Amino acid sequence: MAPWFAEQLKPHAQEMAAQAGRPYRHLTAHERMEENARALAERDQIADGLVCVYGAMETCSTFRVRYDDQGPKVSPDRRVCLVVYFYFLDREFGLMHVKIQTWFPFTVQVYVNGHEYLARRLAHTGIDFQKVDNAFIRLADVERAQGDVRGFWRRDWPKLLNCLARRVNPLMGDWLAGQNYDWIINEAEFSTDVMFADRSALASLRPALYDHAATCFGAEQVMTFLGRKYRETFQGEVRTHWHRREPGAAVKHGIKGNAIKMYDKAGTVLRIETVINEPGEFFVHRPRLKLDGSEEVGWFPMSKGVANRYRYAQVGQQANERYLEALAVVNDLGVGQRELDRRCAPVFFQGRRRRGLQPLGRDDQALFQAVLRGEHAVRGFRNGELAERLFGSRPKDPRERRQRCGRVSRRISLLRGHGLVAKVPRSRRYRVTGSGHRFMSTAIQVRTNLFARGLAVRG
Repeated sequence: MAPWFAEQLKPHAQEMAAQAGRPYRHLTAHERMEENARALAERDQIADGLVCVYGAMETCSTFRVRYDDQGPKVSPDRRVCLVVYFYFLDREFGLMHVKIQTWFPFTVQVYVNGHEYLARRLAHTGIDFQKVDNAFIRLADVERAQGDVRGFWRRDWPKLLNCLARRVNPLMGDWLAGQNYDWIINEAEFSTDVMFADRSALASLRPALYDHAATCFGAEQVMTFLGRKYRETFQGEVRTHWHRREPGAAVKHGIKGNAIKMYDKAGTVLRIETVINEPGEFFVHRPRLKLDGSEEVGWFPMSKGVANRYRYAQVGQQANERYLEALAVVNDLGVGQRELDRRCAPVFFQGRRRRGLQPLGRDDQALFQAVLRGEHAVRGFRNGELAERLFGSRPKDPRERRQRCGRVSRRISLLRGHGLVAKVPRSRRYRVTGSGHRFMSTAIQVRTNLFARGLAVRG
């Protein structure tokens, strides 16, 4: 039966192409399908409908009948089979493609691009823009564009996806009549673009941005960007890769299957992009059934279902905003001689004398790094949290705990006296000030980069 089903799908794809007067090609080698389809659409001036159909042999997830002492058994397998790509030019989504494998379970993948969707919306509403590749380098009304792009997530996706599946899978009209696919989000990319007035503005700032991201964003910061709190029990790997070679320079931070990337587009757009492959690392507010049949509502791990598409957008936008906020100090990095002299001199705070800072000293560097940890960026920090970072786990002896609390309080007062941190009103938390971010980040960069390199050269 399986070969018979496969033989139904290929003729159906060829017939669809013939009825639309579009080409069907079997690709024997790796080719850039999307570029070819886009070139065909431009050449033939297609405004809506099927552009082309491609067939290719690929390794897919399917099943195989195996035999043992107990008889035949169906088990999952990875096998090479024919895969068909349908490229459409849609009036709403622009160039998109639907991919179907011709072997059971006839998996369907749909690829759509939010930038194509936004371009269509802007053209429909008459907002002037200039788009290069998949980046907008000019927008006449940014706020209106941000409002339009929200419609990309707020729609009945299962209904749309089922319509596309019925177009490419003829079996849904007979053998699979009445059945629908279980749709999931296989991979989501949510990007935030910062547009610059000209190339020189971004070119002068970009090296410092990349250097700061690769040097100062450790595991704690990356996990905080993605809405996670770093714990010592974390099982996984956090990676940072800086590709320096042009073109294609980029910084990528990966945590398990998810990532945050920074790169530029067209020389005038800085893009921060969150990639979600493992949504179970995030949480969504939803109901769930308990073992006793009752229902409870709370924050639970997020699944790949398309019903969570709005939460994907929230997670991506929040991660990009945190990343950009952490980068905001880069243009302010650098300390003048007058400020350095002031920070290194004693100050009076709350009626008591506080010593001058030692920005390159080991103790003050440890204090700076503890205060600037990623998990403190959102809610600030408390005395106990800072104590754990500086001195380790909480001691059992009450006297030792009081002594440690006093030592940390004096360090916080030192930073407050120099204006590097401030108390959050009506709470026991503290936050880093803007000048504190700039001064402490500069001190860390000098010690870890310039100072260390100088020593290495002398040695």
